[in-house]
Amino acid sequence: MSAVDPVYALGLAGVLFVLGLLGVLVRRNIIFVLASIEIMVNAAGLAFLAAGARWGQADGQVMFVFILAMAAAEVAVGLALALRIRRRFNTLDVDDLRKLKD
Repeated sequence: MSAVDPVYALGLAGVLFVLGLLGVLVRRNIIFVLASIEIMVNAAGLAFLAAGARWGQADGQVMFVFILAMAAAEVAVGLALALRIRRRFNTLDVDDLRKLKD
């Protein structure tokens, strides 16, 4: 089994991060925004794994486990907020929620 070059893994992490950032900036639905943030967090975890593999340290794997735990908590809190927003305002559109600010 051959190892993947860390440069390719970092390139993939960069592409995933940019896709997640575009999803946050372009989409207006809270669920899609949360999914895009999840993609960005996973890209950061992949970058940690690639850096740890490059230097032969387990630090990248430890950070990835921490990132997975943080992402699970983010999903739980984010979905709970989305459910409360949906029940209260009957919408998940971010632009409609900005109109309700005043």
